[in-house]
Amino acid sequence: MVDKPLLKCAIVDDSTLQRLSIVKLIENHPALNLVAEYNNAIEAKMGLATTEIDLIFLDIEMPILSGFDLLDDLTLKPQIIFVTGKTKYAFKAFDYDAVDYLRKPISKERFLNAVHKAITNYKLKNDDGFDEEDFIFVKSNLKKRKVFLNELRYIEALGDYVKLVTEHDALVVLSTMKAFEALLPSNRFLRIHKSYIVNLEKVERYNSKVIELDKEELPLSRNRKAELVEALASTNR
Repeated sequence: MVDKPLLKCAIVDDSTLQRLSIVKLIENHPALNLVAEYNNAIEAKMGLATTEIDLIFLDIEMPILSGFDLLDDLTLKPQIIFVTGKTKYAFKAFDYDAVDYLRKPISKERFLNAVHKAITNYKLKNDDGFDEEDFIFVKSNLKKRKVFLNELRYIEALGDYVKLVTEHDALVVLSTMKAFEALLPSNRFLRIHKSYIVNLEKVERYNSKVIELDKEELPLSRNRKAELVEALASTNR
């Protein structure tokens, strides 16, 4: 996990099992930080009045107050990802400018796609990014480690984990490539293959099949070469 999240999140759902499911997905995403859970809309209405939230995972059908009722009562409206067992509310949900509408049970892929939209919206609104000396904390082997972005060479997919290769060592982290692709600044990092994200500043040479970083070679997907050429040109190399 990364300890420099972009979005502060809350879950509002009267189902304990559903909340636990969403908690697990949030905790394994490096750009999300869960700060509040509510088991009904009344409790959420009071809590959200004093808690700064960027993104709510919101159930619709709840006792007394529905998810829509809650949104009608909120003065400050964060981004919303609706989570519900039914599809009949989908059109109404987008009247509330929802980021996405997820049907229970939530698939990991649909969750990641929805969160990616929310992160993109947040960055566009806040012009948020990393500076040269910025860093992230990652949890590896039960310990938190600081990783400076300018020392991060590349990231490799390893099933349910990813490996972060730095100038000094390699760290294995429980996360996804898509999560890191959304988190890292796109002007400095590029996904060159389904299994690799590379720091553009570390690229020394490339051809149609591989890129070279010092003494290492990484595979380059055919459909990513044009993006790589454009990205390297924009870094004034």
